[in-house]
Amino acid sequence: MRFPGIPPPTTMASSGSNSLIWFRKGLRIHDNPALGYAARGSTALYPVFVIDPRYMEPDPSAFSPGSNRAGLNRIRFLLESLADLDLNLKKLGSRLLVLKGEPTDVLFRCLSEWSIKKLCFEFDTEPYYQSLDDKVRKYATAAGIEIYSPVSHTLFNPADIIEKNGGKPPSTYQSFVKLAGEPSWISSTLLSDLNRLPSVGNVGNCPIIEVPSIKELGYEDTPEDENTPFKGGESEGLRRLKASMENKEWVANFEKPKGDPSSFIKPATTVLSPYLKFGCVSSRYFYQCIQEVQRNCKKHTSPPVSLLGQLLWRDFFYTVAFGTPNFDQMKDNTICKQIPWKIDDELLAAWRDARTGFPWIDAIMMQLRKWGWMHHLARHCVACFLTRGDLFVHWEKGRDVFERLLIDSDWAINNANWMWLSCSSFFYQYNRIYSPISFGKKYDPNGNYIRQFLPILKDMPKEYIYEPWTAPMSIQVKAKCIIGKDYPKPVVDHNLASKECKQILYEAYELNKRLKGNLSGEDLENLRNKHEEDKRPPKSKRLKQTTID
Repeated sequence: MRFPGIPPPTTMASSGSNSLIWFRKGLRIHDNPALGYAARGSTALYPVFVIDPRYMEPDPSAFSPGSNRAGLNRIRFLLESLADLDLNLKKLGSRLLVLKGEPTDVLFRCLSEWSIKKLCFEFDTEPYYQSLDDKVRKYATAAGIEIYSPVSHTLFNPADIIEKNGGKPPSTYQSFVKLAGEPSWISSTLLSDLNRLPSVGNVGNCPIIEVPSIKELGYEDTPEDENTPFKGGESEGLRRLKASMENKEWVANFEKPKGDPSSFIKPATTVLSPYLKFGCVSSRYFYQCIQEVQRNCKKHTSPPVSLLGQLLWRDFFYTVAFGTPNFDQMKDNTICKQIPWKIDDELLAAWRDARTGFPWIDAIMMQLRKWGWMHHLARHCVACFLTRGDLFVHWEKGRDVFERLLIDSDWAINNANWMWLSCSSFFYQYNRIYSPISFGKKYDPNGNYIRQFLPILKDMPKEYIYEPWTAPMSIQVKAKCIIGKDYPKPVVDHNLASKECKQILYEAYELNKRLKGNLSGEDLENLRNKHEEDKRPPKSKRLKQTTID
């Protein structure tokens, strides 16, 4: 077979040369064009992964175990994915070569010492990897090394979509879908039929190590019940994908706004997001699998709400992120509304550490801390609560917490969703908020989800479990949970806080409109001060509040 996107044999490097495939994401054998190209015509193939201190070195000062960028759950998931990749490479007569250090320094040494003539790596849209790749390309080009860097982490090439749109990313999902059309590889066979890879050549003096354990990286291991139940790797990802696709009726009827965010024994989604994030499962192969199910169903949902539509959302966010400077911040971000968010470390810590006093919010944040994952509607609830719903804390602060703790944390998608949920971009109906009380109660009236992740409330009667501060003292004593002592009182009055949030958002939107988005730091500070001086909205501008129950 030929991998989609691989040039025909006439453009291949000469036979008998040494090739290196640099794994970053794309931790898989199936649908891996870079691997297929690296293997062809090579005498020796060096599959390399570099442990980057930026992401992997322990940081004792962080608020949770892990590095300064990633929590322990995601680091463990990555190590499991690397171990699985190593095992799958060994089945093909190869192995994974793990090295530690600043990636470009390590790579330059390997390219030189191993006399590499062909360097292959999957294209990455993140600014950090774009910067690394620019350095690597310059070095390799100067050294006469052939480079092959295919787009295979997404369904489409973001640069192609932006070019089709006149040099700027599409601003809406609908315009993206219209521009994208049908993927060019849709009829290709994406599962690899590789039965053998070129052997690894002499590694010389390069300090190769095995895939390290958590302890070998300098971390203390944690109890099993404190770890995410989701194990990393291509093998587990493909098993999960197959199991999801076998439930054809569920796949055909999937509808994004629906689903139970309180379901934890069997999550109400595929939980394939971390496998897509690390490239353990190809989004292109996932797309084909969904299409196969839909072809054999009389009726199915359609984008944007369908399962296929979710993969298109992923590509839309990747494309906008790739084409928007400063996408990960409010300042100097042309698609982000300028809003005078609070910087309140106490409120942020209460939210982050599951101490808001709202059990539905705190249970979600505890699931995030323990599992590194929660249902998308649960994410919506806590993001809304932190920003425009109640606390009015800057979305960048919440983004940083998610970036650290989520096993599926993805630069483009995480930033896009935080802008969306804070009504800073993409979605602007700021009067629609998620109730931190009634929204969860609708799905789980008995509070089983709360009892699971906040065991201090396990004996609280269902009548009070979403609002334990309203329970009579006799009930609190019987439940062995005194509010204000064993479990915190609410950090805000939800009804009052949400009205205040909406008023300042109204004023911020008006100012953004008047100044065409060109707000200065002084403009934001003046608006913030004005709001602090008089938090009561003028009678003539009182806003209708719609709470999402």
